[in-house]
Amino acid sequence: MTIQRVAELAGVSTATVSRALAGKTTVSAATKSKVEAAAKELGYVVSSAASSLASGRTRNIGVVVPFLDGWFYMRVLKGAHQALSDAGYDLTLYHLDQSVTVPGGPTNPRRARLFDEFLRRQRVDAFIAVSLELSDTELEGLKAIGKPAVGIGGPLPGALTLSIDDAAIARLATEHLLSLGHRRIAHIGGDPLLDLDFHLSVNRRAGYEAALRSHGIEPDPPLVRGADFTITGGYTATLQILGDPRVAPTAVFAASDEMAMGAIMAARDLGKRVPEDLSIIGIDGHELGDFFGLTTVSQFPETQGRLAAEAVLNALDSEPTPAHNVALPYELVVRRSTSVPTDS
Repeated sequence: MTIQRVAELAGVSTATVSRALAGKTTVSAATKSKVEAAAKELGYVVSSAASSLASGRTRNIGVVVPFLDGWFYMRVLKGAHQALSDAGYDLTLYHLDQSVTVPGGPTNPRRARLFDEFLRRQRVDAFIAVSLELSDTELEGLKAIGKPAVGIGGPLPGALTLSIDDAAIARLATEHLLSLGHRRIAHIGGDPLLDLDFHLSVNRRAGYEAALRSHGIEPDPPLVRGADFTITGGYTATLQILGDPRVAPTAVFAASDEMAMGAIMAARDLGKRVPEDLSIIGIDGHELGDFFGLTTVSQFPETQGRLAAEAVLNALDSEPTPAHNVALPYELVVRRSTSVPTDS
């Protein structure tokens, strides 16, 4: 079945069929619907090889993530994949293991290979970096070969980026606990080894400490523990906090929902009631938050992925967007894991 037959049945030109099936915005919705209906009736499927040859595009977007086992990253990927799939694009996932990079040490060889070989082989049309700080050399290399880049997680000089203000989101979580009357608030942050790009852990701790100081409370180091953003990590850190005779927190702010869920389980295993004896809040917007009754600050990771995909598609189909940083939304979601302290 040829594109000419589709054009005849839809009553349009072959060029219009090509643009409609490629998802071009220059084709009206009514015409696109006619073309898609004709193609479906005739069983016509666009040849990806022919399409790439004609357009110079692979219709494939590269997405690079530092972790493959984190809930947040999987939700970002889901949002990006849905938006790209709806536009007729494939997604190629690249994993750059942060554990093989030592701050101040040699460059991650996998990272160097990605930028020096994979992207230059024209395997993808554009690039989305999730929680990865691209160097000036990497960004210039992408520009030199005409590959639009969009970042998620923090500002990238010279590129369009979507980012959450990690200090502000942490401050909101801590101020929620303070507004309930808590003064001894523990913090479970990230392990320093997981703080390589955009300094998420450092910024969230800074927001926590700023909120305390704004209420005349000096941060107490024994109330702070590091973990790895997992349920197990949050569980272990909470056992250490609650078992330390020097501290007696009435609340815990965890830098991720999974660590907050681990904190809830640890508190209950130690015979503490949540929230009567210990209030707990996290950050993310995890779908299990309802099950745990977890108060959180949602950062809408699927929306982040969708917006990044839409931005990169727009960069491919229209005039390049000037480099700037877009602040992403977040929202306090109050559930039953936080309340006023019982001694207030």
